[in-house]
Amino acid sequence: MTRLLPTAIAALLAAGASPHAVAFQQTGQTVRHHKIQEVGDESPEIEQAEAAMQKRDFATAAELLKKAVAADPQSYRAWFDLGFVFTQLKQPEDAIGAYRKSIAANPNVFESNLNLGILLAREGDNAEAEKYLKAATQLKPTANNDEGLARAWLSLGLVEESQGPQQALADYAQAAKLSPRDPEPHLSAGLLLEKQNQLDEAAREYRAASELNPTDTEPLAGLANVYSKQQKFSAAEAALRQLLQLDPNNENARTQLGRVLAAEGKNEDAAQVLNRNGQAARDPQAALEMGTLYVKTGNYTAAEEQFRIAVKDMPQDAEAHYALGSALMQQKRYPEAQQELLTAVRLKPDAGEIYGNLAVVAAENKDYQLAIRVLDARSKYLPEIPATYFLRATCYDNLKMKPQAIENYKQFLATDGGKMPDQEWQARHRLMAIDPSNASKYAEKQ
Repeated sequence: MTRLLPTAIAALLAAGASPHAVAFQQTGQTVRHHKIQEVGDESPEIEQAEAAMQKRDFATAAELLKKAVAADPQSYRAWFDLGFVFTQLKQPEDAIGAYRKSIAANPNVFESNLNLGILLAREGDNAEAEKYLKAATQLKPTANNDEGLARAWLSLGLVEESQGPQQALADYAQAAKLSPRDPEPHLSAGLLLEKQNQLDEAAREYRAASELNPTDTEPLAGLANVYSKQQKFSAAEAALRQLLQLDPNNENARTQLGRVLAAEGKNEDAAQVLNRNGQAARDPQAALEMGTLYVKTGNYTAAEEQFRIAVKDMPQDAEAHYALGSALMQQKRYPEAQQELLTAVRLKPDAGEIYGNLAVVAAENKDYQLAIRVLDARSKYLPEIPATYFLRATCYDNLKMKPQAIENYKQFLATDGGKMPDQEWQARHRLMAIDPSNASKYAEKQ
């Protein structure tokens, strides 16, 4: 949910925010802002250019305005209109230059400073952008005073986010105060607070934005994210259902709703949501989610079916192969499972969790040397646990490599602490068999 400028600000820039010429507002309709008449400001080229701008003939307007500034380089009105025209012609560098000259001729025009600041922010020059946006907040707009100043504060907040969240939040609060019906300051504050992990405060701002614009899905998505992070799953569910009412085809929201329902233990509802209109068959990520739900219910056959959809559509996805291999392992189809898990490891060799299942499967396939290599690879990414010592010991035992088997059985007994009593019994009896000189010592620990 990141963006350079909020929609209101982008619309303002597109409009040119001109105190002189035609402004193209969010509705797409054209209106003329108040003109500041000055002595010597009656250039026929400017008048003709503004008439051309009203007809959206920006190429003609540009040529007329170039003549106007050539005749009077200090005409801030002509430079401003030229900045507007260059913006419409998608010539941002020329627009920036024109706005700079307009401000040099008259630094006290709100709209010149605001538009230049926004353009500089778009070009990534935040330091310069901040300078002009701060100037704009101290000036008076030609029209719609509070709304214009609110947009300046909002733009300034977006620029200042990288410097410090507290200053940016203060800017957003100022914008909200000036334009209490605008959801953008609250939405921007919510996004920033969420990044700062101030989740209660973020939720408050998202709710405010949603109340001001109930048809906007972005604050609802923000609420769902925050509530999910807080494990307030019922609240996240409500936000996502409201979002999906507004945007029924939002598959990302549907997938997130499935996850939330699964977290609530509503596995059947989650499966129904994810498989709406055969979504899982179309969306490999949804298939992965559905397969995981089936795993939770112990239905590995159904899980396999979904994971195969994911593997087919995402053949280079390690998670999909890992999921399918694990489902096959649970069905004791070890040769097939081994192939899928080997593929998963090849695709993501640093995923330590994959190695555990692969080692188990390799051992079941009596490929003990592979199992040992896999366990050793796992130890590079994850710490050893009693189960890995035990599995490694049994593999060495089957390979008749007694010293290595003895060492790993001992490591297992030293670390298990009674959590796996059956395996502890087996380990002691195998030690008594393969290390008879110490049989009495092992027997004493039974």
